[in-house]
Amino acid sequence: MRNSLIGWIFIGLIAGWLAGKISRGRGFGCLADVILGLIGALLGGWIFTKLGIWGGGFLYSLAAATVGAVVLVSVARMFGGKGD
Repeated sequence: MRNSLIGWIFIGLIAGWLAGKISRGRGFGCLADVILGLIGALLGGWIFTKLGIWGGGFLYSLAAATVGAVVLVSVARMFGGKGD
């Protein structure tokens, strides 16, 4: 249980950071990037399922989390007014 939680946080951190870079910006800070990455993992998993993309493992989880986090960062910047 503890290893999976650390794994999710690690994937969330990477996905949030990647989302900040992909979205042409600096991100929202370390904690917010991790939170966006973790929520993005759920959103990305849902998006991948709806698109019929199935997989498992680290790379699949990272890809799904990054896609979801990019969507969240884009929406947050659109409504939050934080952008470059």
